[in-house]
Amino acid sequence: MITRPLFQRSVLSVAVLAVISTAAHAAEGDESVSLETLTVYGDTYRNTATKTALTPEETPQSITVLDREGLEMRDATSVASALRYSPGVNTELRGGAVTRSDLFNIRGFINYQNYYDGLQLLYNDWNLQPQIDLMAVEQIEVFKGPTSSLYGSMPPGGMVNLIGKSPSTERYNHVEMATGTNNLLEGSFESTGQLGDSDLSYSVVGLARQKDGQAKTSEEERVMIAPSVDWQLSDDTLINFNVYYQKDPEMGVYSTLPAEGLFQDNPNGELPVDSFSGDANWDLYEREVAMVGYKINHRFNDSWTFLHNFRYTDATAYQENTYSTALAADMRTLGRRAYLTDEATRGVTVDNQLSGLFDTGALEHNLLVGIDYLYLDSNIKYEDAAAPSIDLFAPDYYQIDPDSLDFAASGYSSDFDLSKEQLGFYLQDQVRIDQLVLIAGARYDRYEGKEQGRQYGAPIDVKDSEENVSFRAGALYEFNNGISPFLSYAESFEPLTGVDSSGDRFEPSTAQQWETGVKYHTPDDKTSLSAAVYRIDKQKVPTRDPSGTAYDKIQTGEVRSQGVELEASTRPIDSLMLSFNYTYQDVEVTEDNSGLEGKTPVWVPEQLISAWADYTFFDGVLAGTRAGMGVRYIGEAELDALNTDKVPDATLLDIALGYDLGYASTALRGATVGLSVNNLLDERYYSCFDGLNCWFGAERSVEAKVGYSF
Repeated sequence: MITRPLFQRSVLSVAVLAVISTAAHAAEGDESVSLETLTVYGDTYRNTATKTALTPEETPQSITVLDREGLEMRDATSVASALRYSPGVNTELRGGAVTRSDLFNIRGFINYQNYYDGLQLLYNDWNLQPQIDLMAVEQIEVFKGPTSSLYGSMPPGGMVNLIGKSPSTERYNHVEMATGTNNLLEGSFESTGQLGDSDLSYSVVGLARQKDGQAKTSEEERVMIAPSVDWQLSDDTLINFNVYYQKDPEMGVYSTLPAEGLFQDNPNGELPVDSFSGDANWDLYEREVAMVGYKINHRFNDSWTFLHNFRYTDATAYQENTYSTALAADMRTLGRRAYLTDEATRGVTVDNQLSGLFDTGALEHNLLVGIDYLYLDSNIKYEDAAAPSIDLFAPDYYQIDPDSLDFAASGYSSDFDLSKEQLGFYLQDQVRIDQLVLIAGARYDRYEGKEQGRQYGAPIDVKDSEENVSFRAGALYEFNNGISPFLSYAESFEPLTGVDSSGDRFEPSTAQQWETGVKYHTPDDKTSLSAAVYRIDKQKVPTRDPSGTAYDKIQTGEVRSQGVELEASTRPIDSLMLSFNYTYQDVEVTEDNSGLEGKTPVWVPEQLISAWADYTFFDGVLAGTRAGMGVRYIGEAELDALNTDKVPDATLLDIALGYDLGYASTALRGATVGLSVNNLLDERYYSCFDGLNCWFGAERSVEAKVGYSF
């Protein structure tokens, strides 16, 4: 029989503990241990899946955790590149030239809501959403399946939570320079430590990056700084203040290319991977984001704690771009229109969590009660005008005269305000009966949305008010041999704007997931395995009303997603780490009135396979060297909603090399060099929304860097 403490404390990297790491040291300092990296047992850590201290291994639902060691092992440079080796996640939605957003497909559903330190990154449903630079991220947690019982409205496939780097009393400084293909030039730094003998500790990370984009004439620029301060007010109370500021003066292109000339036959030949269908005189995306927040973590006693998490966001984005209208009969002349958007967003997100540990007889409870609130207010301006066509095979990128664009003639002018407000109350209880873990939760949400002003040339005044109750339940049993089978049920909802032909407001779209699987974890943490089978059914999807006009909608559409996911990692010897991931997904529109019934949505490869091997040399002439290699397979996907053709599959190879210069000379202790290559064989691959709107995948990129820690 295994003897366990009350809800086993999790073992995670020190920076994951965000607000509460210093408090954990003060109260539980004797529980710190040294593993492969510095780790801490944090009795107040709250993971993405449960908002409690339950470890991923104990959670009866699929969750993937990417810690800092894993991110650095693969030399990931963005959130999208970090998730390439995660099961159930497709990061190849808009190709390699589009880098301005982190958009993923999880279990067959588009994920447009990402989280940072447990709070949603405000998104105005247009083109403005904060994009957290990976430099500021300590860990990524991917929770598979519906999560509305804890987080409110969201897609049913899952969510991505980015955990930021946090203050530490341990002094650490690191500076790094990088260069590479496309004229990359990047400098970054991070620093942590205690401020003298005070109760204050800090963390600050910063970055400046400049490079050419993959598409011709495009550029990418970014400046980011993220300071954070912990104030240990008392043994039981810790306050954290944090800021994230980012300015993107240039963020590459957003325009698309037709499938003909990429992977479909074109009599004019193949387009190069740096092809651009826009215009250098009318191609701009600039974004500025400022987020200011604080957290208060208070421990009332050994059993009860309270966490208050608040963030204010102020963001702007302006873009000038083109979109394609049609490919001419000569298969080379692409019709275009020019447009601009000018967007500004302000808002707040706040989450209050009260958690307590108590017993009722033989039952050990971890009760969670929470209230969260979100408010977003955004102003959106849009203009649209005719633009000269472009010859894709003999392009002239300087045809558009911005002063001559006639926006008034289009009739599409827009200037409106969009607001969202969500208030949620949630309750969750984790119950342990010896080796059995049970979890059940429910949440009530009230959502309100407004759009007022002028949209596409017509007045708009739409108000939407919704209420929803979401449930979740699961069970996991921990056998003495490390095997833990689990079963779970979860729900999600997504508010919808608009009315049907009768004038009745659309109800929220809802979804339910059943998932069963098994997790395996060895006591020495060297091997872990998870396997899951799931089914998600989404209802109340708007589809064409057969009794109305072509524009009338009725909520009778349904989508089913089912599949299998495997995730495994092992360290057979101290120097070797191996990982493997496999995804099979079968996604189908099961109910529809517009000809899509039986079809598979776009951006859903039937199979995703990835593997990574990382070897560290501790002895011999190669001592201090780390070598990693990974392979990714992206299966075929549908070209368009009607499934008229397939987007070809792709197999991609990545490598990462690093060397600790301290092994060469003690005078160089703290210095490291690294080299990484993505898409080593420079394979052409693609993603598509439809035949007119496709993107090239990321071409081969090489990055060399040198760093110094002190």
